[in-house]
Amino acid sequence: MNPSANTPSLPPGLLIAAPRSGSGKSTVTLGLQRALRRWGLAVQGVKCGPDYIDTAFHAAATGRASINLDSFAMPPQMMAGLVEGAAAGADIIIAEGSMGLFDGVRADAGRTGASADVAAIFGWPVVLVVDVAGAAQSAAAVALGCASYDPRITVVGVILNNVASDRHQRLVEEGLKVIGLPVLGVVRRDGALLLPERHLGLVQAHETDHLDARLDRLADCCAESVDIEALRRMAFTRPADELTGLLPDHLTAGSASPLPPPGQRIALAQDRAFSFIYAHILEGWRQQGAEMVPFSPLANEAPDDSCDSCWLPGGYPELHAGTLSGATHFLEGLRRFARTRPVHGECGGYMVLGRTLEDAEGVVHPMAGLLPVNTSHARRKLHLGYRVAHLVHDCALGPAQSRLVGHEFHYASVVETDAAPEHAFAHVSDAEGRELGLAGHRIGQVSGSFFHVICAG
Repeated sequence: MNPSANTPSLPPGLLIAAPRSGSGKSTVTLGLQRALRRWGLAVQGVKCGPDYIDTAFHAAATGRASINLDSFAMPPQMMAGLVEGAAAGADIIIAEGSMGLFDGVRADAGRTGASADVAAIFGWPVVLVVDVAGAAQSAAAVALGCASYDPRITVVGVILNNVASDRHQRLVEEGLKVIGLPVLGVVRRDGALLLPERHLGLVQAHETDHLDARLDRLADCCAESVDIEALRRMAFTRPADELTGLLPDHLTAGSASPLPPPGQRIALAQDRAFSFIYAHILEGWRQQGAEMVPFSPLANEAPDDSCDSCWLPGGYPELHAGTLSGATHFLEGLRRFARTRPVHGECGGYMVLGRTLEDAEGVVHPMAGLLPVNTSHARRKLHLGYRVAHLVHDCALGPAQSRLVGHEFHYASVVETDAAPEHAFAHVSDAEGRELGLAGHRIGQVSGSFFHVICAG
């Protein structure tokens, strides 16, 4: 029997990575994605790690929904299923790494959350974006370290970023000749290529002024300065028979079900204040027969009364706290909904379910008052990392003791809370198993925490 008979082949792929954050891999990735799309290719975007902002930029660049892959939170079978579903009909996969290529957590080999794990699973060649500002031949030593550090992956070439002059370029290229890594592109220093940022990363795609023009400018830059044809030839994904061990029998896209839906008709808050939810979560709900009914709290809309659950994703409610506090139809409708049906809030949604939210200027705004917590964005403190949660009670995310894996990334602080164990949402530990105690709240059918769920189990 042919081992690949029931395993669909995946399009060839590349991983765009870097030795460290801030090297320019996002701008290079978007430029390549848009440039390849302009060539007439169907381009599938992938973001490694728990980043819910960059995938929206990928979608804008490619015209296809992008997905997250995370080797810590997701088993390889789930990642393979997500790629198989998302990349159907695509000609090439352009994946973007997160942080540095090997940056992750201390965990079992292949499950560290590092971008290198994803490249190793799928066999994607790595293109290294190296920011050469302040360096010349020494950049080659950094590239050599990345190329030789992990035998599971293959670094096929380098794109130089932030090159200051012709002389600077010659010096850097001289070093790379010594180690035998080809230069696949040279991007000159140009502030016009930068995308605006905010405290959680890039300003969201739908808020970025003239986004299409910016993406076209990035594509123009890549078309002029990167050997796109060479990159296209280098793209590769493991043959179907080599991936068979990762893929369940008779795999379909629906085989990857990261989280059971909280209802069959879900009122989903969606606007500039509520937009941080992973695409694979929503797609998994749809594949399990659930229907999303969007509403906008910023437009003073209440959850649809025909729904059987309500979900408030994360986002930037702190930037719109005054508007949300004055949205009486939304708040009253949410309170009425919560009397009879489950409501869950993640991160920003959790803050809005609380009693008050203090904005960056120190103004305190009343919120829904459904959970006993007051939060502040004026008293900023970074909270960042993977979280493994076990639910304390039955709630919208599952029965008590259910295990969820996710991520926390916010600057908000809790300034007052009811810490009674019977009102807690979950027991939480970090990626290395260190206990972090109780987190979030569950009162009646209302639950919430700063935790963004990636998958269950």
